[in-house]
Amino acid sequence: MEWNQETLQSLSQCFLNTLSPSPVPRRQAEAFLSSASEQPNYGLAVLRLVAEPTVDDQIRQAAAVNFKNHLRLWWAPSPADTTRILDPEKDQIKSLIVPLMLSSSPRIQSQLSEALAVISKHDFPQSWPNLLPDLVSNLQKASASSDYTSINGILGTANSIFKKFRYQYKTNDLLLDLKYCLDNFAKPLLDIFLKTAQLIDVAAGPGGAAEALRPLFESQRLCCRLFYSLNFQELPEFFEDHMTEWMTEFQKYLTSSYPALESSGPDGLTLVDELRSAVCENITLYMEKNEEEFQGYLNKFATAVWSLLGEVAQSPSRDRLAITAIKFLTTVSTSVHHTLFAGDGVIQQICQTIVIPNVRLREEDEELFEMNYVEFIRRDMEGSDLDTRRRIACELFKGIAANYKAQVTSILSAQIQNLLSSFATNPDANWKDKDCAIYLVVSLATKRAAGGSASATTDLIDVERFFNTVIVPELQSQSIKEFPMLKAGALKFFTMFRNHIPKGVALGLFPDLVRFLSSESNVVHSYAASCIEKLLLVKDEGGRVRYTSADISSVLLPLMNNLFAALRFPESEENQYVMKCIMRVLGVADISQGVAAPSIAGLTSILNEVCKNPKNPVFNHYLFESVAVLVRRASERDPSLISTFEASLFPSLEMILANDVTEFFSYAFQLLAQLVELNRPPIPASYMPVFTILLSPDLWNRSSNVPALVRLLQAFLQKAPHELNREERLSLVLGIFSRLVASPSTEEQGFYVLNTVIESLDYGVIATYMVNIWHALFTRLHKKRTVKFLKSLLIFMSLFLVKHGSVHLVDSMNAVQAGIFIMILEQIWIPSLKLITGSIELKLTAVASTKLLCECPVLLDATAAQRWGKMLDSIVILLSRPEEDRVEEEPEVPDLAENVGYTAAFVSLYNAGKKEEDPLKEVRDPKEFLVASLARLSALSPGKYPQIIAETLDAANQNALFQFCNSYNCPLV
Repeated sequence: MEWNQETLQSLSQCFLNTLSPSPVPRRQAEAFLSSASEQPNYGLAVLRLVAEPTVDDQIRQAAAVNFKNHLRLWWAPSPADTTRILDPEKDQIKSLIVPLMLSSSPRIQSQLSEALAVISKHDFPQSWPNLLPDLVSNLQKASASSDYTSINGILGTANSIFKKFRYQYKTNDLLLDLKYCLDNFAKPLLDIFLKTAQLIDVAAGPGGAAEALRPLFESQRLCCRLFYSLNFQELPEFFEDHMTEWMTEFQKYLTSSYPALESSGPDGLTLVDELRSAVCENITLYMEKNEEEFQGYLNKFATAVWSLLGEVAQSPSRDRLAITAIKFLTTVSTSVHHTLFAGDGVIQQICQTIVIPNVRLREEDEELFEMNYVEFIRRDMEGSDLDTRRRIACELFKGIAANYKAQVTSILSAQIQNLLSSFATNPDANWKDKDCAIYLVVSLATKRAAGGSASATTDLIDVERFFNTVIVPELQSQSIKEFPMLKAGALKFFTMFRNHIPKGVALGLFPDLVRFLSSESNVVHSYAASCIEKLLLVKDEGGRVRYTSADISSVLLPLMNNLFAALRFPESEENQYVMKCIMRVLGVADISQGVAAPSIAGLTSILNEVCKNPKNPVFNHYLFESVAVLVRRASERDPSLISTFEASLFPSLEMILANDVTEFFSYAFQLLAQLVELNRPPIPASYMPVFTILLSPDLWNRSSNVPALVRLLQAFLQKAPHELNREERLSLVLGIFSRLVASPSTEEQGFYVLNTVIESLDYGVIATYMVNIWHALFTRLHKKRTVKFLKSLLIFMSLFLVKHGSVHLVDSMNAVQAGIFIMILEQIWIPSLKLITGSIELKLTAVASTKLLCECPVLLDATAAQRWGKMLDSIVILLSRPEEDRVEEEPEVPDLAENVGYTAAFVSLYNAGKKEEDPLKEVRDPKEFLVASLARLSALSPGKYPQIIAETLDAANQNALFQFCNSYNCPLV
């Protein structure tokens, strides 16, 4: 794209149109820019537009955003990209962007800073060696003139560049980049930090103005973030030498007040708090990683942070500061310096001044409970609230308890009793005290896996007594509307300590749990659903399920009614906790026709609705799991229900395919496969249109569809093999196999198709196709030989042999190329046998190999003794050695080219899972089969085979073979 006045005008108009509220010009402009972005020098032209002072600011800002996004898409070199930015254009962009960024307005500056970070991610420092020297030079110039707009722009850019040191793994290359940045930037960073500190001291004095302090505090915050990045991997020598300068200023910001700025409005206090938060993160980092070097400063910082926490109000705007400050104390509490908490009354004071005030519910918590139940649950029940005051305050006490458990337990137990007593005196006014007590118990519980399900324990209370006296009254309360946050807390406690609640007590509360499903509070009916779902997972010692279908039979109908009714509450139409509970109940209950009919009607109604706009993948997954488990369990009990399910589901599944709801394709195919498998042959004619669609090549273009399509194809092949003889369907199926096996990412799925064909059809049907099948396999073998492919090929050949005999196997392979069977046997079969894993696969390949050994003329020929011995040696290794001793896993390398155009990942439905079939049910034990076959063979030629074994088998394998012979009483003669 050539830069001239015409280009300036057309681009300016386009960017203006992208801001238009009218969709027509906006879409036209977006389409033009998308097309233009493929031209060389497009990015450079947009950057020049951003630099043009005569253009309106909003157009330049829109151009800056477009420029940043363009770089994100095209800057990184890739062989597949035909429109990537060429090197000459890159060089010009790099020469222009730094000075332009420094001279731009703050909004444009922030976009260009992000764009610069994109470039530096790929080019810095190797391909952009002058970037850091330029930034340092500009920083020093800006510092000399106290130009804090430029200073903060440079520091912000450096912050974006250096962030990689926080999250990338420590490697030699990363450390070399870090050293380069330290050598060039550590001193200038300290210089500007100390200079700004002096300016703050002056500006914060009498008569100081807030406006003068704002850019200074932002500068110090950025310096602190850069300090964090440069110190994250390890303590650099420069920072260790200058630790006193840094720590002196850090401490000052934690202990000093800045009334001119703090009283200038919420944003002024926020600026001060953000700097203090950054300081707290820095000293926490030093406490975690450089404890020995930091210990001389620890006492003063601990005192400063504690004092600061006493002053931080409960306002949400100060949450970040409170959380980072408490995190620092938590880190100290778990270190060797925990004795700071050992003084008289210290732990008591922490409990009263830090823990309890931060655990108490605030108005903001109540608003979140009522207005955004999904976020409330995410924080409260799913453990993502580590960055909330409530959780981090409890983490502090957990940290202290690691060394002072008795004191913490005693203090908190007393505090919990005080809170409960306060509630008892005036429940209406003091309900938050009870909530606080329940939260403390739940949050400080120790969680562990036990008996197949999660379990929680606590020393703070007697769980059963607390449950009966504190929790049960809330659960049995006649009003489900009163104090919904208390009800939610009680349900959460029940869920958390479900393993400790006796079965009889829990069953007595099931009707109450069902009642809470009708609560209008989204959190309450979600917690009730979650509690029921988790209870049904509880296992006793020995892995026995505690709650069975008989236990819930009396409440099953109202339970299912209330669960479906809960999904009709506003905001809960796609409530994943309710849907997961439906899935779990259907997986446990005895499903009669009276339950199955309304359940499938309710589920298909929901499915039809979510098809219009799939937006909650977790809910959708549980929805399809619920359908799958209902179909499976109800059909197993009453096969006549299959037609009912087909009548209900077919319209929905047809709608998914017809409306191209790609998010649901893999689910639809898995459900169809389940229905096909449940039918007894012949399958109904209504499935035949699906079979025709299934063989369409276009359907297989999206890689995420492939596993589900293969599953459905296998179901048709097994249930309706005769249909393959019509309309050349077998050719189409084998075409799908060839396509799948040609790619490493789908080769395994290709073998699933091929194995099912071999297993389901007579040899007479497939004989004419075998040359083409072998040709496809050998071509793939020649192009790329992976461990996965070798294993799959060996399993296929074994299945072919046990189904159709060794003669057909050898002859069909040799028809491709004379003598190729022996080549494959020596180069693939024998050396790859030890790689086989899985009990059914091991048995199949061992039995097939034994049949070759004892029945195939190629191995029984007098000249093949060495080959025979090697084959037996491999069979013995397979059967005698544990998997970990004989298998070296090949790292899975994703084939990225295969996923071009990929939209939705394949997600397997557990409840529609395919049962693994054993093709050799008649063989009980492959070891016994081996020695019995060898004994019969050796009896025909006494003395021959023991001699071959002695000459060709490894000594350890000879011993293992003779042990097999003794165990099964099958001597070789």
